[in-house]
Amino acid sequence: MTATQALSVPERIRRNRQSGTAGIGSRPGFLTYGLLAAFLIGSAYPLWWSFVVASGTNSTRGETLPLIPGGNFFANAVKVLDAIPFWKALGNSVLISAIITISVVTFSTLAGYAFAKLRFKGRDGLMVFVIVTMAIPTQLGIIPLFMLMRQLGWTGSIGAVIVPTLVTAFGVFFMRQYLVDVIPDELIEAARMDGANQFRTFLTVGVPAARPAMAILGLFTFMTAWTDYLWPLIVLSPQNPTLQTALSQLQSGFYVDYSIVLAGAVLATLPLLVLFVVAGKQLVSGIMAGAVKG
Repeated sequence: MTATQALSVPERIRRNRQSGTAGIGSRPGFLTYGLLAAFLIGSAYPLWWSFVVASGTNSTRGETLPLIPGGNFFANAVKVLDAIPFWKALGNSVLISAIITISVVTFSTLAGYAFAKLRFKGRDGLMVFVIVTMAIPTQLGIIPLFMLMRQLGWTGSIGAVIVPTLVTAFGVFFMRQYLVDVIPDELIEAARMDGANQFRTFLTVGVPAARPAMAILGLFTFMTAWTDYLWPLIVLSPQNPTLQTALSQLQSGFYVDYSIVLAGAVLATLPLLVLFVVAGKQLVSGIMAGAVKG
């Protein structure tokens, strides 16, 4: 087997999955479509309700099942921009989420490939350690992590939010579970026989096969970093917030206008919606690839 054949791993895997899933099951019936429609409506209504209230007034939320949006959304959005440092918070959130996503996907893919396909002393013990750390609640490490950030002089800077999450145990575990079966050992041996070193084998065999899993891990990592609230609230100052912590400033005081609060929530959700629309195809292919793996 040549290196050229090894480079065709993704195509061969894709063809095998397509041929293995063709003709399975029957065409969905009315009940299936009805359940899917009910699930879709139930999932979409909270977002629609938020937009309806955000486009109305503070009294709109008191109405029973409001369905028709008002005409005040842009006015409420302008009030959000005036009430909080929105653009600064948006820039911080984009920067933090992008760096964390790139780092987690990169390091998790490298580590997952190593745990799945390389043989080294202590591999199984290290993998058990990674799995055990996933069972430890994040809240238990907040106090010692904050003390460490304070000793380093990082409190108040976005570096204190980025560095602790540059790699995650879940990302390593997820990529290892995906790669352990999706790449045949024979293909790795063929690449080595053709003179490829470990890193080149990873780039030419591992990365192409891992792209669906990398896409889905990247999407969920970006979403997690974007919606993170507790740690940025603790370590960042009100003058240098993320978007989620900045929105909490809209609820300070004795009177809270929920139409403005929800207008801010809708503005914060729009980037995630755009991301899922743009990367939806990769997300679905990644889920399907994991569903038929093995």
